[in-house]
Amino acid sequence: MELSARARIRAGDPAAFGDLFDEHARVVYRYAVRVTGNWAVAEDIVSLTFLEAWRLRAKIRLEGESLRPWLLGIATNVLRNAARSARRHEAAMNRMPGRDVVPDFSDELVGRLADAEELAAARVALGRLRKAEREVFTLCVWAGLSYAEAAEALGVPQGTVRSRLSRARTRLRKLTDAEREPPSGGGQLISDDRANAVRSKQERHS
Repeated sequence: MELSARARIRAGDPAAFGDLFDEHARVVYRYAVRVTGNWAVAEDIVSLTFLEAWRLRAKIRLEGESLRPWLLGIATNVLRNAARSARRHEAAMNRMPGRDVVPDFSDELVGRLADAEELAAARVALGRLRKAEREVFTLCVWAGLSYAEAAEALGVPQGTVRSRLSRARTRLRKLTDAEREPPSGGGQLISDDRANAVRSKQERHS
């Protein structure tokens, strides 16, 4: 009797695991790019995700359909750890004396500029959500998982996924509406006051 793909992966079959990588690596990569906003970091996330998947292969259930939710659940944990490491690194760098920074233009490819700006704006809005809401939103909306698949990836009930996604969408709409509101007149008044002060100073010295 021929073993299923899940059974072969559980048994450590390199060919079956290679097929798993070929089928889902792009999905994991796109998910990581959208969460991190960095193509190079996303590539590292993909590598770490599949290394962890190989280590945890014995936990794969023999019954089931796509392993995409399982892989994206691992990717979510890898992203959490990467975010903690990045915060620690940033804190350590902030404690070091300042130095001249040489700009890195490697990612400033013409075809990526617009996407990078849109992705950065989306990440700013998502960054204002609670972590649990943000993870459900990225898995369901960006990675395209169903409620059931996202629940499997995160290890939570489907009802929790639904409520978190609903809250995330509501908060994102409010944040977006707030960003679109025109600025109050206070900024213009300040600018006018400064302009009047400059004119007065010039008149005194003329």
